[in-house]
Amino acid sequence: MKKLLLGVMFLALAISVPIPTMAGVSIQIGIPLPPPVVFPGPPEVVLLPNTGVYVAPDIAVDLFFFDGWWWRPWEGRWYRSQNYRSGWVYYDRVPSFYGRVPPRWREDYREHRWNGREWHYQRVTHPELQRIYRRNVREQSRTQPQMRAQPARPQPGRAEGRPEERRPEREMGRPPEARPEERRPGAEHGQPPHGGPGERR
Repeated sequence: MKKLLLGVMFLALAISVPIPTMAGVSIQIGIPLPPPVVFPGPPEVVLLPNTGVYVAPDIAVDLFFFDGWWWRPWEGRWYRSQNYRSGWVYYDRVPSFYGRVPPRWREDYREHRWNGREWHYQRVTHPELQRIYRRNVREQSRTQPQMRAQPARPQPGRAEGRPEERRPEREMGRPPEARPEERRPGAEHGQPPHGGPGERR
């Protein structure tokens, strides 16, 4: 009885809803976003030595700044944003910089040590961080080689604005009388031309 009732309901649904409409429906499972973090003010960061990675040590969650982006891991996934407060989007892999971040960086921060040596870090405010990033971008753009189009050099024997007229290589160096276009009929078969010294009379 239940099977019959389900069959009738499915048939009624198929009749009432057009097939193209049903085909266009797709179920998408969204990836959840991390919960927002309440900041009393712009976070101060610290540069981890020899990594190029900034961390926000005074926040309970891991928050990194690298290459103009704020990065945040949450529940085994990574998210990034250009604003530390909001705008997080899912990042489908582990960011490359994370391999340079030691897992015990918080302990090293608290104990002022790095790789067994004393670590005298300096706190960087949010405006200073933005200035540092903009300066690095400008320096990188200056150090990158600029590709400029080279002007075409005039080649010897070529008049400016006119392509060089060249003879085919097979004709160069031949005397004028040996050129194919100037041969007389019959010469290509080894027969002397009419009126020549080998003509039979």
